[in-house]
Amino acid sequence: ANVLEGDSMDQDVESPVAIHQPKLPKQARDDLPRHISRDRTKRKIQRYVRKDGKCNVHHGNVRETYRYLTDIFTTLVDLKWRFNLLIFVMVYTVTWLFFGMIWWLIAYIRGDMDHIEDPSWTPCVTNLNGFVSAFLFSIETETTIGYGYRVITDKCPEGIILLLIQSVLGSIVNAFMVGCMFVKISQPKKRAETLVFSTHAVISMRDGKLCLMFRVGDLRNSHIVEASIRAKLIKSKQTSEGEFIPLNQTDINVGYYTGDDRLFLVSPLIISHEINQQSPFWEISKAQLPKEELEIVVILEGMVEATGMTCQARSSYITSEILWGYRFTPVLTLEDGFYEVDYNSFHETYETSTPSLSAKELAELASRAELPLSWSVSSKLNQHAELETEEEEKNLEEQTERNGDVANLENESKV
Repeated sequence: ANVLEGDSMDQDVESPVAIHQPKLPKQARDDLPRHISRDRTKRKIQRYVRKDGKCNVHHGNVRETYRYLTDIFTTLVDLKWRFNLLIFVMVYTVTWLFFGMIWWLIAYIRGDMDHIEDPSWTPCVTNLNGFVSAFLFSIETETTIGYGYRVITDKCPEGIILLLIQSVLGSIVNAFMVGCMFVKISQPKKRAETLVFSTHAVISMRDGKLCLMFRVGDLRNSHIVEASIRAKLIKSKQTSEGEFIPLNQTDINVGYYTGDDRLFLVSPLIISHEINQQSPFWEISKAQLPKEELEIVVILEGMVEATGMTCQARSSYITSEILWGYRFTPVLTLEDGFYEVDYNSFHETYETSTPSLSAKELAELASRAELPLSWSVSSKLNQHAELETEEEEKNLEEQTERNGDVANLENESKV
């Protein structure tokens, strides 16, 4: 029961707990301290958005499948490459075979097959003597190759009509399939792979305020136009009315009101979220953070400068990927008149002195001291807390000594 205790809402986000029982007698297992038994329990975090930006959501039991056919172009673009290439080849092959069969039927019905060697006979298509030659003529017509060996004559009105139909339908097929392949190749998803996010998010002091930060960067020299950043907190919740909301999305302010969410992404930038009263991290301290079961999804989007297409890159951070008391290592240096970005240090962090209290507790301590909360004040508060801890330990030692003296006196009196 101690191992499995936790909020039912949190269990909705996480995968089932995997418990590995130690190979010990039952009595020995019962005598184990609680923290040891907790360490033996491993929780596998189930992400909502993976680190590569793909959403870990499967749409099942979709009955209205006809909606996919109404948007057949997008459906083909979303297919995997192997299926897309298979459909591309099949569409052209089927149309060539279909019209080749019709050309052969026209020649067969008109009797052209019976007058192949007759110079006085005017066939519908010259030099068409079987299905293979009809199939080749169909390919030449639809692809507008026109080798000149097989030519339609003016004595075949049904052939002229079929030629018009195949030319129009062939143009439609070419436009549809070539357009589909072009969009498939030029998808902005590939451009999003050159937009990188730091592997960890950090929490530390910035300008006297506790902030959650992560870093973004662009590996290409071509820029993302009108780049903007958003962040969402994914965590299940239960309302005051008892309604359970799985994977509830809460907005994390990364500069919406100040315009800091609009990025000029020429060099790597550190995105900061101030932990204030409107922040979902307002009451979370360093000790409480590992116990939280949440996920932060960050979304970077903008237009590709080369193509003008909208591009979106995504990543996520779980509690084990949020480092409390760290900052990002600088990556920008000035080298011979230009700025050099060292992407080897893009994900690196270094430890810094940071209060372990929550932002709410820091604000309460600052209000008691009747001083504005700044880094100097917060550091003094930390020092004050450390002094209080030392005093408590000293008092505890003195109390223990006094208890020992009293026990000695009692023993002497008994003697």
